[in-house]
Amino acid sequence: MFRGATLLSMDAKYRLAVPAKHRDALLAQSAGNLILTAHPHRCLLLYPQPAWAPIEAKINSLSSFNPQTSAYQRMMVGQAEDLTLDSAGRLLVSSVLRDFASLDKDVMFVGQGSHFELWNLDAWNKQLGILTSDGAEMPAELEGFSL
Repeated sequence: MFRGATLLSMDAKYRLAVPAKHRDALLAQSAGNLILTAHPHRCLLLYPQPAWAPIEAKINSLSSFNPQTSAYQRMMVGQAEDLTLDSAGRLLVSSVLRDFASLDKDVMFVGQGSHFELWNLDAWNKQLGILTSDGAEMPAELEGFSL
């Protein structure tokens, strides 16, 4: 289970060091074999390869004749990249995905249970601002939910 948000710095070769607390779990779940792909919110998703496989299969099972679903297929499957953690626990972020998510030196690495999101720092702060602003509406699915 991947939890927590960490501010990371991308190095000059566009590598990110996965936080130590998550490296062992990624190695155990996937031998360091990961999938990095685009998300419609302009962030990137990082999955252990075994966790990504059923998601990819489900996306690919959708009709390619529907323009909206084929757009999601192109984005999420078409831009998916196979990565392997290097011996120092780093992953290389390609220029295509860096540009898509506007990633620069500072990157937010955010656990989402089964996977991670990678965010441009300004975009991450904007996402948080949407939730914490006055007048932010609670999604219907969360009505009646209590912490």
